[in-house]
Amino acid sequence: MGGPADFFSEPQNTEELIAIWSMALAEKVEISVLAGGTNILIADSGVRGLVISLKKLTGIEILENSKTLKFWAMSGTPKSELLRLFLKHKLSAALFLAGLPGQVSGGVVMNAGVSEKIIPREFCEIVSGVEVLRPNGKIEFLDASQLNWSYRDCAGWQPGIITRVRFSVLNRPESTVVAEVKKLNQARLHKQPLEYPNGGSVFRNPIPLVAGKLVQDAGLKGYTIGGAQISEKHGNFIVNKGGARARDIRALIDMTISKVQNKFNVSLQTEIIFLGQFG
Repeated sequence: MGGPADFFSEPQNTEELIAIWSMALAEKVEISVLAGGTNILIADSGVRGLVISLKKLTGIEILENSKTLKFWAMSGTPKSELLRLFLKHKLSAALFLAGLPGQVSGGVVMNAGVSEKIIPREFCEIVSGVEVLRPNGKIEFLDASQLNWSYRDCAGWQPGIITRVRFSVLNRPESTVVAEVKKLNQARLHKQPLEYPNGGSVFRNPIPLVAGKLVQDAGLKGYTIGGAQISEKHGNFIVNKGGARARDIRALIDMTISKVQNKFNVSLQTEIIFLGQFG
């Protein structure tokens, strides 16, 4: 959902990305960057300037496969490709990736992870470094220790665009990993409204509290505006029941924040990022 971009580019390699990035900077065009577009709500009026999608910048390059599995992944590589790689080697990193949508660069930017108490459970635990395209057109490597990781956020790599991500995971195969991933996928199908279009978790958990539980206890599950509904299955999901507009979802988000604040004196923060002009 959401409106059109003024300009849209989907570079297929790093050279094309550098060219369009440099051109836009030279022309002083406003730039927005998407990996897979998950966790993004685009305004009905669209997005001004240039939108660059990294979705076609894909591929994995294995660097080492002995005591440690080390590899590069291009920014647009789906997280599902990482899942397949970890499943192939029967590594526990597959567990937290099961069911996570989106691309690897978005996983870094959001420090994507799960609430289950498993190891690893967030991107910061498996990323060893990133390459970033700087405004001067050069690519710089940053070690993971140079990044500022926090809950559902990663800073210290800006300004620029993440072009590649380097991963490092201890190569300790576990025979139960494949079966556990299947079990986790079944559990998520049962708990999450994956039968409807949705943008994933709407709110960050206000630790130690859980956002979905707060929404449920506020009596908001099933609440509907236009074609958008707070899922009856999971309070931290908003689903498109058909014909929903971005403004419907934004209205549900604003209403939920207000209701939870008034009832529990808890300020919910969105995990979803808003792109374009709302209101």
